Amino acid sequence: MDETRQLIERFFAALESRDWAGFAEVLHPDVVYEIPQSRERIRGRDRYVQFNREFPGDWHLTPTSILVDAAAGVGRFDWRLGEGPIEEAFVFFGVSEGLLATVTDFWPEPYEPPPGREHLTERW
Repeated sequence: MDETRQLIERFFAALESRDWAGFAEVLHPDVVYEIPQSRERIRGRDRYVQFNREFPGDWHLTPTSILVDAAAGVGRFDWRLGEGPIEEAFVFFGVSEGLLATVTDFWPEPYEPPPGREHLTERW
């Protein structure tokens, strides 16, 4: 379970510091990232890293709790975009081969995806 916790802690730290190489290191090559509120899915490490690298604005994430077992985890985190309000979100992780293989974010409100990321996502 310590390995899962460390993966998730590294995930958050790499995102917050914009350490894209470190972020990629915790992701399975075939990672699947989903955002149910916008009905988007990204398949593959390179696309998921690019999605985050291209995400606009001055965003910040602060994990507030992490629960894990050997094959899965969930994180609660505060996030902020620019000078906007601090909001709460949740992320669920699946682990395979010692890496994060599934990542599902639950943001506070459903929304339509902003233009400009269609080249990375599929909609359902």
